[in-house]
Amino acid sequence: MTALPTQRLESWRYTDLRALGAMSFAEAPAAFPPPELPDIAAPRLVFVNGLFDAASSAALPFARAFLPVAEADELPLARINAEQARDGMTLEIPAGVDAGVVLLVCHASGGALHLRHRVTLGAGAALTLLEVVKGEGVYWHNPVTDIALGQGARLAHYRLQDESREAFHLATIRADVAADAAYESFTAVLGAKLSRAEFHVELSGPKAHTHLNAAQLLGDSQHGDFTSVVRHRAPDCGSRQTVKSVLSDAARGVFQGRIEVERVAQKTDGYQMSQALLLSPAAEMDIKPELRIFADDVKCSHGATIGALDEEQVFYLRSRGIPEEMARAMLVRAFLTEALEPVTHEEAHALFEAAIAAWWSGK
Repeated sequence: MTALPTQRLESWRYTDLRALGAMSFAEAPAAFPPPELPDIAAPRLVFVNGLFDAASSAALPFARAFLPVAEADELPLARINAEQARDGMTLEIPAGVDAGVVLLVCHASGGALHLRHRVTLGAGAALTLLEVVKGEGVYWHNPVTDIALGQGARLAHYRLQDESREAFHLATIRADVAADAAYESFTAVLGAKLSRAEFHVELSGPKAHTHLNAAQLLGDSQHGDFTSVVRHRAPDCGSRQTVKSVLSDAARGVFQGRIEVERVAQKTDGYQMSQALLLSPAAEMDIKPELRIFADDVKCSHGATIGALDEEQVFYLRSRGIPEEMARAMLVRAFLTEALEPVTHEEAHALFEAAIAAWWSGK
C-alpha cells in the first residue's frame, strides 16, 4: 500500500498521521444493526462498514454501484483509496434534470474503509447531496468523492462528519466545475479523533463559481484539518471560502486555503476567510492562507482572526437574565451563522442546527 503522507510534505505540515500509521485495523464486522438515518424524506444510499447496505437504502433511478479501479493519483490518500476501495456509488444526473435531495449515509464500527464515489451532473442539472458519516469504535474512514458539473449545473453538497471520537476520518473531495456551473459546499466537523477534509476545486469554464464553507467544533484532544485548493482556470469565475472553528479543551484546528489564478483567468473574484474561537487556553489554531496569481485583472483577498468569546457580551446577556451557559451557547451559534449560509435546504439546515446544539450540550 502507498505510504501515508508525512509532515515533510508542505500540505501536511500541520497534521501528523504517525498515530494512524502505527495502527492495524481488523476486518470490519459484516453484521451490524441498521444505522440511524436522518429524518428526511428523500432517496438514500447507505453504506455500512464500507459496503453498500441495500436493506437500508431506497431506490434511486440515477444511482448505480461503482466498482473502483486502481489508478494513478498524485494525492497520496486518493492513491491509497484507489488501491484499497471495495465499494462506492455513482450518481449520474441527466442534463436539465433537477434530482432534488439525495442522502448519502456512511456508518462504521471498525476496519479501514475506502469508499469511492462519483457524482456527475449534466448541463443544467441540479442536485442537493446531503452526506452524513457516523460510527462507533476505532476505525479509519478514507473516502474519495469525484464530482463533475456540466455547463450551468448546480450542486449543493452538505457534509456532516460526526464520526466516533476514536476514529480517523480523512476525506478527499475533487470537483470540476464547467462554465456557468456552481458547486456549493458546507462541511460540519464534529467527530473523529483526527480528521481532514481536503477539497480540490477546478473552475474550468467562464463564470463558474464555488462556495466552500465549513464549521469545525472540536473538544478534548481532537484534531481537525480543513484544506482547500481552488484553481481558477477560466475568466470571470468566483470563489468564496468561509471556515469557522470553535475549539475547546486541548483541541487543535487547521485551515489551509490556496487560491490559484492562471494567466487566462482574468476578472477572477476570489475570497477566503478563516476565523477561530478558542474556548480554552490549551486550544490551538493553525492558519495558512495562500494566493498564487498569474493574471493581472483580478480581485483576490484573504483574512484570518483568532480570539476568545467577548466577556463583555457574555456579561450583557447575563445582565438580561440569561444563564451563563446559554449566553455562551448563543454567542457561539451567532459566530457560526456565516458558515451555515450555503445550507438553504430547510431540513438539512435543521439537521446541522441539531448537531451543533448536541455538541454544545455534550461539552
